[in-house]
Amino acid sequence: MKTDELDYTLPDELIAQEPTPKRSESRLLVLDRDAGTLTEDVFSGVGKYFESGDCLALNDTRVIRARLKAEKLTGGKLEIFLLRELGLGEWEALVRPSSRTKPGSKVVIGESVNATILEPTQAGRRRVVFEDGDVLSILQSNGEIPLPPYIQRKAKESIDTGRYQTVYARAYGAVAAPTAGLHFTKGLLAELKEKGLSTTTLTLHVGYGTFKPIQVDKIDAHVVDPEDFVFTKESASALNEVRKNGNRVISVGTTSTRVLETQYIDGEYRTGAGLTQCYIYPPYSFHGVDTLITNFHLPKSSLLALVYAFGGTELVREAYAYAVENKFRFYSYGDAMLIL
Repeated sequence: MKTDELDYTLPDELIAQEPTPKRSESRLLVLDRDAGTLTEDVFSGVGKYFESGDCLALNDTRVIRARLKAEKLTGGKLEIFLLRELGLGEWEALVRPSSRTKPGSKVVIGESVNATILEPTQAGRRRVVFEDGDVLSILQSNGEIPLPPYIQRKAKESIDTGRYQTVYARAYGAVAAPTAGLHFTKGLLAELKEKGLSTTTLTLHVGYGTFKPIQVDKIDAHVVDPEDFVFTKESASALNEVRKNGNRVISVGTTSTRVLETQYIDGEYRTGAGLTQCYIYPPYSFHGVDTLITNFHLPKSSLLALVYAFGGTELVREAYAYAVENKFRFYSYGDAMLIL
């Protein structure tokens, strides 16, 4: 498939800059693959499409306050955007301006946090070593919420601290939210449980590469960045039982989908942890996912390629055209799709 086939025109005003007043008030576009139909709904009504015994697979990663302001001991301000933990107190990061920051540069963050910027790694990234190994505490005190680049405003503590996390976020490590999960409230999850649905969790720490466009002519030449994941024995067993009973595994988001497809091996879900570079694009046969909940994604992105593969290229194109025409909200704080 050519990358241009993943392109579409999106008016700027449809890029959601704020979340809806309530999480589950987002609009929902339901794509039924068997019927070839599109139906509008509200996310709070998503339960009507599920049956008792179905299971929601939720990504429980938690977004870290990854954006730091720093000052070099020699003078000059810079920004450090933490990407991925490499070891105790050591992180891969984007440093701006990087070209004027020599390897070995000492910096101060806040009033007393000391760090050293080391040599470049790849794609302009740097290694950053903190004197204090408890980096999460440093981020809680000094970091800013890393909103996506297409949200054209500064983070608002009163809104984004809560709304750019899922209500079930647990494991710190992501630099972007698993956005399909942002629509769930604790109340909605309780309603689904009453209906007979179960939930299980997995972890994929969403990296900055989630925003990386496909810049080659053919999508199969693109390479996605590796991301850390954990898929426990308990979750694998739970999903194997769901399938054994003839029920559906409902993947909440493209991140959950990539873990499920990575760990569905020889006809069963298997526990695992490490890095995944699972890149899904048409044509692809899904084995670990029956139903997908997802947001509307950037043109020419690996996330949209996955949705094309799951929903069918022509149906998804039709869905996106419908969403644009009917002024659905797009991207992280936008509306949702349910693909049956």
